[in-house]
Amino acid sequence: MSEIQDPEKKPEKKNDRDFISEKIVRPAPSKKQIATKMATAACAGVIFGVVSAVCFALTRPVLEQLSEGNRPTASAISIPKDEVESSAEAQETENAAETETEPVEEMVQTALEHYRYTVDDLNSLLNSLRAKAQTADKSVVVVHSVQQNTDWFDNPVETTGLYAGVIIAKTSQELLVLTPEAAVEQADSIKVTFENGKDVNGHMKQKDATSGMAIVSISTGDVDTSQLRDLEPMPLGNSYQVRQGDLLAAVGSPAGVVHSLDYGFVSYVVRSSPMVDQHCRILYSDILANAECGTFLINTDGELVGWAQAPADNSGTETRVTEIFGISDYKGILEKLSNGQAIPCIGIVGQEATDAQAANGLPEGIYVVNAVTEKPAYNAGIQNGDILTQINGNPVKSMKEYQAALDKMTCGQIIHVTVARNGRDTYTELELSLIHISSPRDS
Repeated sequence: MSEIQDPEKKPEKKNDRDFISEKIVRPAPSKKQIATKMATAACAGVIFGVVSAVCFALTRPVLEQLSEGNRPTASAISIPKDEVESSAEAQETENAAETETEPVEEMVQTALEHYRYTVDDLNSLLNSLRAKAQTADKSVVVVHSVQQNTDWFDNPVETTGLYAGVIIAKTSQELLVLTPEAAVEQADSIKVTFENGKDVNGHMKQKDATSGMAIVSISTGDVDTSQLRDLEPMPLGNSYQVRQGDLLAAVGSPAGVVHSLDYGFVSYVVRSSPMVDQHCRILYSDILANAECGTFLINTDGELVGWAQAPADNSGTETRVTEIFGISDYKGILEKLSNGQAIPCIGIVGQEATDAQAANGLPEGIYVVNAVTEKPAYNAGIQNGDILTQINGNPVKSMKEYQAALDKMTCGQIIHVTVARNGRDTYTELELSLIHISSPRDS
């Protein structure tokens, strides 16, 4: 049967030149040509590498500068200092209290006769303070001091100490927690538990033996975004404004358990208590406090005004009085700790010469009550009874001037001091040039 063709379909057109279709085959390259090409490629590679290296070297500073501009840098912590009330103001306050005792008592008695306080009034006051304490408690964390040890059979044993801490600063890179020095003293690792129960890693940023406190840093990258948004530092108050009779709340670990709470009144205020390298204000209260685990005191505005300190008297006599370090005297130290700076130490307990002592021929300066053993001053030859008159050629006539000079120093610095030493008939000036400023932890 013959094939029926479609009339619409056009016949395929044959290539008229199929008979002359050719494939050109090039001859194989010679060994000389191959070697030449390889040498050319190698030279080109070398030239490209040199040019790339030169370009990288020229552009690297610019690229690094641009990248550093985009890279997050650690934010410096700044803590504003509080102004100390003048001695005249303090004396005026004390005199007013003494002279107006009777009129004030009469005024109070008259007011009580016209107005009677009720249980509701007391409850209102306590509820207000409780609300402030509960808000402050949200800034309280548990600091776990983890230590790795071994038992009698060399089996690994992990022990954990629990301490209270408070968040005092927050940056884009870190949260800073104030906690007792004991929390980081022997720790192999540190964990921090927030108020909602979540754990994160922490590390010691710096510690100070004089204040007995340390700063633990937490990376914000380890904290959930939502949680980080809700975390707020505890505001820092002014302990110079705390007066006898003021109401305070204790947060942290006043009962030896973190997140416990207590209330009390300021029983007594010592405005200038001699400490190593400084004078500071000590508040005394009947508040229950565990200094070792960390107890922090807030005022009625919810501001941190101090922390409990273990009493210096270790006689074993039981007392219900709690010693509180006022925060205002330590804000400079807290700022340095928060920025990872070691606290410089000279190592003397001193006091200013009184007018009566000056009238008897005592030179102006800082009377050395105690040159602490193995501290820089002691190692340089300063003795108890010496009078420090100059630091680096600048006169030092008061503890305020002494502390201001110390604040400008850094650990490792060598300073020159002048002291007056009592001889048989008169004071003799001595130049000491080998005081190597150290951290309180160095000795």
